[in-house]
Amino acid sequence: MATETVFMEQALALARQAAEAGEVPVGAVLVHQGVVIATGHNAPIVSQDPTAHAEIRALRAGAARLGNYRLEDCELYVTLEPCPMCAGALLHARLKRVVFGAPDPKTGAAGSVLDLFAQSQLNHQTAVQGGVLAQECGALLQDFFQRKREAQRRLSQPVREDAVRTPDACFVDLPAYPWAPHYLSDLPALAGLRLHYLDEGPHDAPMTWLCLHGNPSWSYLYRKMVPVFLAAGNRVVAPDLIGFGRSDKPKRESAHSFSWHRQVLLEFVERLDLSNIVLVVQDWGGLLGLTLPMAAPQRYQDLLVMNTLLATGDQPLPAGFLAWREMCAKKPDYSVGRLLSRGNPLMTQQEAAAYDAPFPDRGHRAALRAFPPMVPDTPDADGAAISRQARDFWQQQWQGRCLMAVGMQDPVLGWPVMQPLQQTIRGCPEPMRVERAGHFVQEQGEAIAQAALRHFSPR
Repeated sequence: MATETVFMEQALALARQAAEAGEVPVGAVLVHQGVVIATGHNAPIVSQDPTAHAEIRALRAGAARLGNYRLEDCELYVTLEPCPMCAGALLHARLKRVVFGAPDPKTGAAGSVLDLFAQSQLNHQTAVQGGVLAQECGALLQDFFQRKREAQRRLSQPVREDAVRTPDACFVDLPAYPWAPHYLSDLPALAGLRLHYLDEGPHDAPMTWLCLHGNPSWSYLYRKMVPVFLAAGNRVVAPDLIGFGRSDKPKRESAHSFSWHRQVLLEFVERLDLSNIVLVVQDWGGLLGLTLPMAAPQRYQDLLVMNTLLATGDQPLPAGFLAWREMCAKKPDYSVGRLLSRGNPLMTQQEAAAYDAPFPDRGHRAALRAFPPMVPDTPDADGAAISRQARDFWQQQWQGRCLMAVGMQDPVLGWPVMQPLQQTIRGCPEPMRVERAGHFVQEQGEAIAQAALRHFSPR
C-alpha cells in the first residue's frame, strides 16, 4: 500500500471520530520525515472555536511537539481539500507538502474555488496533491450530511392530529440496533404519516433483503440477521409498518386495514426502486408480504419465509391463531417484551425493553389491538381475495428460489401451518427446522441468515 494511502487511512479514522462527535468528518495527520507526529479532527462545535479545523489542530500539536512553529520538513494528510483559513495556516507553517482526499467545491482553496498554493507572489510554496482515497473521503462526508438532512426533515415533519409519534428518546441505546433511521412521509397512501425504515448496505448490491415484520414486533426483530446480510456485501431494507416501531401510530384502530397496509408497502418498494429482492417475511410480514411479488415479479428473485400464512378466507384459521386473537381481545395491554421473552428465555431485559420501546402507553398501541381481527377469516374479508390471487401466483407463476425456516415451538403458526404453505410455494424445498425457536423465529436469526446466504448463493 502506498505511503499516501496509509497516512490517509489514518486521517479517515480521525474523520470518523469527528462524525461520531457530531462534527463535520474531516481528519488530518501531520508527518515529519515519515513519522506521524500529530493528528487532529474537526472540533469547532465542541470547542466553540471557529478555527478548530482538523488541519489547524494538527499544526498546533505538531508545532508543540517539535518546539517550532516552522514545519518545513513536514507533510500534512487531510481528508478534505483545505479551506482558505487552513490553506493560509499551512503556508505560514511552511509545510513541505499537503495531500488531501476529497475536493471541496464550496470552500476549497487548493484549486476548487481558488488556489492559494499556486500564488507565486507568496514567499513560500507548498506542494499539493489531491485525490488520495477521494471516493472514501467523499462518501464519509456525503453520508454525514445526508444524515443531517434526514434529521432536519424529521424535525420538519409534523405529526398528524389523528396520530402519535413515539419520542426518539425511547429508542436511545437499544442493544444490537445501531442503524440510522430513515423516513418517508410523502407516499400517496401515507397521507402525511411518517414511515420509518432501515436502509443499510450499498444500493447497487447484488441482493436486497426486504425484511417485513409482523404484530406486535418491529424492525428490531431482524437485528440478528441484518449484520449477516451486510457482511456479505448485500443491502438490507426493513420498514416498520405504520403503527409499529419508529413509524407514526394512528390513534384509532379503524385506521388500519389489510388493503391499506399492502398499498403502503407497494408504494414503498416502488419509491425506493428496489430490485434483486430477497423477500424475508414472518407473521403479518408474510400475510402482507406474500401478496407483493405478483404486483411486480421482476423486482423479486428469492423468498425467505418464516412462521406465517396466507389468509385466503376460504379455509379456517389455525386454532393457535384463534387462541392468540382471543388473548389479545381479553388482555389488549399485554407487555410486548414479556411476550417475546416468554418464547426466548435467553433474551436480556434490555432486549425485551427494546420491543416495548415503540409503545410507551395505550395511546400508541392501536395497531396492536387492530391487527388480530384484521386477519381475513371469510371469503369476502378485506385481504382475502388478494391472498387467494397470491396463492395462485406462488403455486403457478413464481420463478424464484425459496427457503422456509420454521420455529418448531410456535403454537400459533408452527409446523402444521407451514407444511401446507410449503406445498403451496412452487419449488420450495424441505423446510429448515429451527427446533428451539418459537413464533418469533428471528430471535434465532443469525443461523437462519447464514443458511439463507448459502441457499441463495449466486446462480
